[in-house]
Amino acid sequence: MSLAPLLTASPLSIRAVALSLIPAAAALAAEPPAAPQWNASPALFTPFWKGETMTGESALFLKDAEGGKARASTVFPIERLLEIRNSAGDAVYKEGRDYTWRSGSREIVLPAGSRIVSSAPEGLRVPHDSQQYKLTHRDGKSEILFGAKLEYHALQASITYTHKPGLWPVPTPRFDKKALPHTIANLRHRRPARIVVLGDSISTGRNASGWAQGAPFQPAYPELLKLRLQSAYDAPVKLANLSVNGKNAHWGVNRIDQVVTEKPDLIVIAFGMNDAAGRSRKDFRKDLETIITGIRKNLPESEFILVAGMLGNADWPRLNQESFHEFRDAMAALCQPGVALADITSVWAEFLKRKKFSDLTGNGVNHPNDFGHRVYAQVIAALLIPED
Repeated sequence: MSLAPLLTASPLSIRAVALSLIPAAAALAAEPPAAPQWNASPALFTPFWKGETMTGESALFLKDAEGGKARASTVFPIERLLEIRNSAGDAVYKEGRDYTWRSGSREIVLPAGSRIVSSAPEGLRVPHDSQQYKLTHRDGKSEILFGAKLEYHALQASITYTHKPGLWPVPTPRFDKKALPHTIANLRHRRPARIVVLGDSISTGRNASGWAQGAPFQPAYPELLKLRLQSAYDAPVKLANLSVNGKNAHWGVNRIDQVVTEKPDLIVIAFGMNDAAGRSRKDFRKDLETIITGIRKNLPESEFILVAGMLGNADWPRLNQESFHEFRDAMAALCQPGVALADITSVWAEFLKRKKFSDLTGNGVNHPNDFGHRVYAQVIAALLIPED
């Protein structure tokens, strides 16, 4: 068919055709592609200390100084190694070809030619003044490699295995309906539960794969907590995350009015990482007391979960490692009906007896990876959900 008639159409008819196409084009432009979805497997919400299966534990395989073999450790001795994937979840590795292990051991070894990513220890260091932040290593010879988004994620693997039950030695959170009665009553009666999170960059979601817009697109712990509570209670949960990067507990004192505006039932307060760069236990506790008192002056029934968070990298001397335990103790001293402690500090300290900091970090310094964000959510949710 000849196209001549179209080319010779009147200007009016051409304009009419063009105008008729505008609504369709606008409709297409108004529909952005669907955001990638995280596969929220129930196993990923199961507290790691329960049962006999560890799902998706993270590890970064480091090469030996001598011999060059790469190794990583697991939290529990392995009975059956079910699967190793890359952190993105789109590559599954083969036993024998890509890794070896022994029953009853916590060590996994990569043979020559393994497709699993491994790193030399020096690969986690960079020359002085070569990156965005100055992160001088404790030995002063170089700086700690900083991961702005998914750099560590790309170096880590995800391991799923079975183990004997009851091996976790650190006290774990227990559900107590008397500890947070108002919030739990709302959830049980399927009334809307309003939660505010007030914290630092960990609570903003930094280095979770969903925050960084990379596979497997897992949300950070505040959103994971919301999803877990909605699933457990079939109740509506409204989440307002007021956290801001780089802030400490004293900054939180100045956000009392903003929290009150949200009219929350439960406030999750998660400071400590930035406070560990020089603030005292006394000042930290005073700030938390001021936040709690200030909010309750306006919202008498409000309840609180105080999050004692992960430990930062001990190779970064700017962080006082003892502060993390001191802050945890300060939070514990504030607990009473309506104020509960989510003790991730003790969990992380035990992890670091069994694994390397590089296995668990999202940025190399002071953020968790996907596995760490899940642990945060598991510990906090255990205070709100009855045990099976």
